[in-house]
Amino acid sequence: MVQNPTVAVVQEAPVFLNLRASVEKAIIHIEEAASNGANIVSFAECWLPGYPVWLDFAPNAAIWDHPGAKALFRLLADNSVVQGDEHLKRIQDCANRTGVFIVLGTHERDGNTLYNTTFTFTPGEYEPIPHRKLVPTYTERLVWGRGDGSTLETVDTPWGILGSLICWEHWMPLARAAMHAQSETIHIAQWPIAKDMHQVASRHYAFEGRCVVAAAGSIKTKGEIMEGFISLNVNEPEAKDMLASMPGENSDFVHNGGSAIIGPDGQYITEPVFDKTGIILGTADMNLIKEHRQTLDTNGHYSRPDIFELTVNTNPQPGVKFR
Repeated sequence: MVQNPTVAVVQEAPVFLNLRASVEKAIIHIEEAASNGANIVSFAECWLPGYPVWLDFAPNAAIWDHPGAKALFRLLADNSVVQGDEHLKRIQDCANRTGVFIVLGTHERDGNTLYNTTFTFTPGEYEPIPHRKLVPTYTERLVWGRGDGSTLETVDTPWGILGSLICWEHWMPLARAAMHAQSETIHIAQWPIAKDMHQVASRHYAFEGRCVVAAAGSIKTKGEIMEGFISLNVNEPEAKDMLASMPGENSDFVHNGGSAIIGPDGQYITEPVFDKTGIILGTADMNLIKEHRQTLDTNGHYSRPDIFELTVNTNPQPGVKFR
């Protein structure tokens, strides 16, 4: 067993909105990271097949009944994963073949609702473990439903517990407490862009949880977004027009990365990388995790269970229950 694991963040653009082509690209990058010595490979928020950037940048994205927004939602639904499908199976097969743990952000379809779901793939297993974003932020609620406590899970690795949260979940104190209580040693913090305040949240999480954090940010230009849409080979002029309405030239970054690896003292193992594609690598010193827990263990000697109590409901919460 490798004593100190190497964590990788794939800071590459997906084939925007094209699920099948993005799976192919993900496998290429996972294999590349594994060949470079990575033991855990992570991707940005809903990388498969891309963050819905029109929500942030297209002027008419939130207008009621807008044909472009509806068409983009439909295309996204058609290019979302479903638990147990061939796309997730291909990533699981890649984990089994390469021997690496994979943390991959996706759009997941369940029934008629989409979720912002991270899947963690363990080598040698048959199915990945899902985590659905608990609260979509602001305009994200135009696209995603809310997850529940049944997917607030972690997985075992040879180096301890691996967990993840998505974007603004890192500003949910009780969600952080629930994850810290599971004694994470490695945490994947997924963001659309790992900009300044996201760096602050990721470094704070590492310090508070006394764990290694990979802050995973996405990178893509407006041109790559348009090329991904064109690759779908669909006649959807309203959807294309909405994407084209985003400001900037095709060469301009819409998301510019910022991925980094952070140690359990909150200091960078690998400094943030902006405006550049590639695989960001950092090797975690697992001894430092134990050393830093001497002074802070939020679920142990630095807790006050006689004063504070948190109950986490891990039961699934379907809208309709058949008995």
